[in-house]
Amino acid sequence: EEIERETAHPDGKVEKVLKNGCHLIFFPNGTCKKVGSDGKTVTITFFNGDVKQIMPDQTVIYYYADAKTTHTTYSDGLEVLQFSNGQIEKHYPDGKKEITFPDQTIKNLFTDGQEESIFPDGTIVRVQRDGSKTIEFNNGQRELHTSQFKRREYPDGTVKTVYMNGQQETKYGSGRVRIKDKDGNIIMDTKL
Repeated sequence: EEIERETAHPDGKVEKVLKNGCHLIFFPNGTCKKVGSDGKTVTITFFNGDVKQIMPDQTVIYYYADAKTTHTTYSDGLEVLQFSNGQIEKHYPDGKKEITFPDQTIKNLFTDGQEESIFPDGTIVRVQRDGSKTIEFNNGQRELHTSQFKRREYPDGTVKTVYMNGQQETKYGSGRVRIKDKDGNIIMDTKL
C-alpha cells in the first residue's frame, strides 16, 4: 500500500497513514496496530505473536500464539474458545457452558450445577446437582445411579436394581420379581 504520510514520535512509535485510509502504528517493542479505513476494524499484532482483532460490530477475536488458541468475544457476551486440539468451548452470558471435545462429545454445564454429556454414539449422561446420574443408551436402555442404588431399565420392561448393600432386585416385564442377597443367593423369586 502507498504511504500518504509517516510520523515518527519521540516515544519511538512510528505512525503511517496509507492512501487507502488505513493507519499503521509501529511500537518500539515490535507491536503493530492497524486501524482499517472504516475506522472501526482494528488489528493489533503483538511482539509475542498474539493477534487481537476488533471488528466493526465490536466482536473481539484474540489469538494466543503460544497456545494456538483463539478466544472470540461477541457483542452479546458469548465467548468462544477454540483450542489447537479441536476442542471448542462456548461460554454463554447466562453462565451456561458448552464444550465440544475433539471426539465430538458435547458437554453442557448448566448454571444450576447440572451437567449433560452427549457422546458420538448417541449415549446421553445427565448428572444432577446431588450427584445422581441418568444414562440413556442408544439401544433404549437407561441407567439411574444414586447414592442408594444403581438401576438399569431395559426396553422389554425389565428393571434391575442393585442396592448399596449388594442386594439385587430384578423386576421382569412379565411381572416376575427376583431378589438376591449381596452374595448372589436368591432370597425371593415369584416365577409366574
